Amino acid sequence: MQGSRILIVEDEMLVAMMIEDMITDMGLIPAGVAGRLQQGVDLAGRLDLDGAVLDVNLDGEQSFPVARVLQGRSIPFFFATGYGAKGIADEFKQSLVLQKPFNAAELESAFRRILR
Repeated sequence: MQGSRILIVEDEMLVAMMIEDMITDMGLIPAGVAGRLQQGVDLAGRLDLDGAVLDVNLDGEQSFPVARVLQGRSIPFFFATGYGAKGIADEFKQSLVLQKPFNAAELESAFRRILR
């Protein structure tokens, strides 16, 4: 898991910064941060990534197009949301969902599950 390059898709700047700090403390590398849907789609399609964490609601738009790009590239990801599993599109019901708010141990556990 050490050195894995991670995409963070989160529209709340303070939350994105918190996630960056947490994953850096875990030995992971924040490869990119996207606060908007189109930016997330772009970064998911072009960055060298090992995994991603996706907020579901990005300023009123859902991050599922980002998930589709990652899925198409076989890059593992999980959703982090305050809505829980009920806010996940049917096509992603099997995806890991991390309930917000979360702590560093929960975030690390989620990354360990997808980066095995």
